[in-house]
Amino acid sequence: MTDQHVLTTAEQGIFTVTLNRPEKLNAITPTMHMRLEECFDHFAQEATLHVCIVTGAGTRAFCAGSDLSLFDAKAPYPKTGYAGLAQRFDLAKPVIAAVNGLALGGGFEIALACDLIVASETAVFGLPEPKVGLIAIGGGIHRLVRQVGLKQAMGPLLTGRNISALEGFALGFVSELAAPDALMDAAQDLARQIIANAPLAVQLTKALAMSGLDEPTLAEALAEQVRHPLFAPWMQAEDTAAGPKAFAEKRKAEWKGL
Repeated sequence: MTDQHVLTTAEQGIFTVTLNRPEKLNAITPTMHMRLEECFDHFAQEATLHVCIVTGAGTRAFCAGSDLSLFDAKAPYPKTGYAGLAQRFDLAKPVIAAVNGLALGGGFEIALACDLIVASETAVFGLPEPKVGLIAIGGGIHRLVRQVGLKQAMGPLLTGRNISALEGFALGFVSELAAPDALMDAAQDLARQIIANAPLAVQLTKALAMSGLDEPTLAEALAEQVRHPLFAPWMQAEDTAAGPKAFAEKRKAEWKGL
């Protein structure tokens, strides 16, 4: 599950993926794309893993996007999109980006593809592709518009300018800010708060939030909830019955994920 440029750890339900090319600002190589897809496949399939944290090694960068010096048009590319995450639309488990420096181009697209972004106060985001004649086709254009609104997104998209962590928090795509030396603690604390809840309830909540965005009206989003593939398993799960019972008996529920 690991190589020298993509490191993973698993502890108490938290799966951490670290981009490990700090000397290259953690820029993504063709090999890393495929390794990252394997990592997220593993996270999706392993029942003991409940939350993923994605971060970059060192303090200078989360990820500066693709390493264009190693670009190879013939190299295999993940079916799940950039870094094995950008087009992974069936992942119900939460993913947190812990952004510790530059998150530019594809690096910003990775962060935007995560469910939550915990950013160092010194982090910097941006989609500078137009400055070199490219466009952010790894989801950056569409996700930024959806996450902050059209008029707020168009400035950074069309100019390619950088966005500070503080501005990102004000715009709404950054979930939490943390001191640089407390970033991973903040991300892990958030992950633990999620893990304290029933796994199937967390997964269905994320799945409905995402699928609801595809519905044209609120009424249709509400109506379609019961038809989601994860709805019936949640209704029939042991945890769904055990949670309210534990609450009524004033004790902590012991989630089985069943």
